[in-house]
Parts: sequence; C-alpha cells; structure tokens
Amino acid sequence: MAYLRELRLWARALRVEQWTKNGVVMLAWFFSVADATQLEIVRGWQSFLLAFAMAGAFSLISSSFYLLNDVSDYDADRIHPVKCHRPVASGEISRMTAVRVALTLFAVGFAYPALVVMILPSRTLAFGTVLAYTVMQCLYTGFLKRVPYLDVITLSAGFVLRAIAGAAIISAYISPWLLVCTLTLSMFLAFCKRKNEKETAAESREVLKRYHPRTLKTCIVLSGALSFLEYLAYTLTSKMGARFPGLVLTSLFVLAGILRYMFLAWRKGDVGRPEMVLLSDRVLWGILAGYAVCSVAAVAVSL
Repeated sequence: MAYLRELRLWARALRVEQWTKNGVVMLAWFFSVADATQLEIVRGWQSFLLAFAMAGAFSLISSSFYLLNDVSDYDADRIHPVKCHRPVASGEISRMTAVRVALTLFAVGFAYPALVVMILPSRTLAFGTVLAYTVMQCLYTGFLKRVPYLDVITLSAGFVLRAIAGAAIISAYISPWLLVCTLTLSMFLAFCKRKNEKETAAESREVLKRYHPRTLKTCIVLSGALSFLEYLAYTLTSKMGARFPGLVLTSLFVLAGILRYMFLAWRKGDVGRPEMVLLSDRVLWGILAGYAVCSVAAVAVSL
C-alpha cells in the first residue's frame, strides 16, 4: 500500500495525465498513414515506434520541467487554491528531491534523440528540435513565464516543436498549415487557461494581474477563429485534402470543438486544466468521436 501511495504521489508530481499533450508528436505519422506519397515512410512498425518513443521522450522531458517549475514557483503555488495541493508545494516531496528526479528524467528523455541521431545521422533535425525545446523551456522557467502573452506564445511554440520533432524522427512531411494550426490552437487553449486562472487565483501569480480581461477575451476569440480557418485551409489546399476531398467536412467538428471549449471558458468552467476537460466533457467526447468517424469515412470513400 505504501508503494502504491508513493507511485500515485509521483504520478501527480510528474503530471502524468498531461502526457496526452505529447500526442502532438504523432501528428506527422498519423497523417502520413493515409498519404500515398509517404507510404514507404510509415510502412511497418519502425516509423510508429520511432515516433511513439519520441512522444515518450517529450513526456519525460516535459515532466522534468514540471518539477523544476514547481520548485521555482514554490512560494506562489503555496497560496494558490489548487496548486497548493501539488506534492512539491504541499511539502510531500522536498524541493531537492524534485530537482534530482527532474535532472534524471531529463537525462533519460534526452538520451533517446541523441542515440537516434548517432545511429541515423539523417534525423539530426529531430535532435535539434528537442534541443531547441529544451532551451525554450529553460528560458520559460527562468523569466518568460512572467511576461504576459509571451508566456502563452512560448508554451504554444512548444507544441509546434513537438510536431516538427515527430515528423523529423521519421523523415516525414508535415503540412505548414497543420503547424500553424497547432500553434494557434495551443494559444487558444492557453488563453482560456489564463482566463480561468485570472478569475479564480489572480493573486497567486503576478503575471495574471497584467492580463487585461478584454484583451484576453479578444485573444481567445481570435486564436480560436484562426485555428478553424487554418485547419479549413489545410483540408482545402494540402496534398492530403486534394487526395481526400471529404476531409473538409471534418472542419465542422473542429469548429464545434472550439465553440464548445469557448462556451466552457465563458461560463467559467474548469478550463484551467485542458487535459481534464478533454477527458471529462461528454460533449467534447462526442465531437471527437464524430471527427474520428468523419475522417475515416472521408479516407475510405476516396480509396
């Protein structure tokens, strides 16, 4: 029982539930499966395992920075109504132990792209992308998280780097439209999170006080609208869209998902944890299921 309690404690500290964010790494592999021009790339299990392992590496690296951020924000988190229950802020895990584990996780996670580039020099871009992500996270932990709006852009850029790394590790092509859509959609979710934090715990972080409510709402609407339009452009102008014209219908589900999330943000739902919203909101589950069915149907009809 003590072992299970310790395991649950570290799962909370590492924010294992947020590892779902690293599914962005699999974007290139996912869209390459139905791309006739990239069938050789995704044939067999090798490309899937390479991309999946990269997602795992990002999970370990991101968890290491979660721990370092918790140590850095120790005093602020202790007065936050929710974050005060985190293992580091509550004192269940000492700050020194958190730093040691963070460094270990980072070393293990970073070892994977380093090993791949040693064996496959053509995958250097994947290693470089992970390195760029690491530098950016260091800058974020150091001072960028204290700069309003720039903190959101930095976090969102991290998702773009994940997507690029996922493509680079299997030498696959990924549409620029998907990259910019990843950026703006991440910004949309992050701005919604900032709105929730400003309304529920503005005193816990100085940067939240520097977000103007009206500007924040404008950013939410603009980033949501741009995300939909960029995805629509992807389905209409990309090679994938040309091969599977029915994919344009999936944009309706993207729009529905954005509007649903915006509705939750406006009614002051708990959008402070996007990963929990996606796992618990039944309407969003229905929209995701509809998107999946529509995507499969669009591909099947055109084969």
